[in-house]
Amino acid sequence: MNAGFKEIDLHRKNRFQAQQAIEAALKRSKGVYRLRIIHGFNSGTALRDMIFEAYSDDARILRIVRVSEGVSDLVLREL
Repeated sequence: MNAGFKEIDLHRKNRFQAQQAIEAALKRSKGVYRLRIIHGFNSGTALRDMIFEAYSDDARILRIVRVSEGVSDLVLREL
């Protein structure tokens, strides 16, 4: 994986577990500018929706990019 780029896989996680995993990744995001989240696209749409709802207005996030049907990227602000 590239420096500055981190990936987490949320398959088999519920909304609570997924948000906990994202928060943990954000806490360990020093030097990371992009967090790729693999949420899936069949039942992953609930996780995708949670990501957009929970992180659209988050001060740590510059923007959310939908990479594909099952993958979204959080582009992080420099702090």
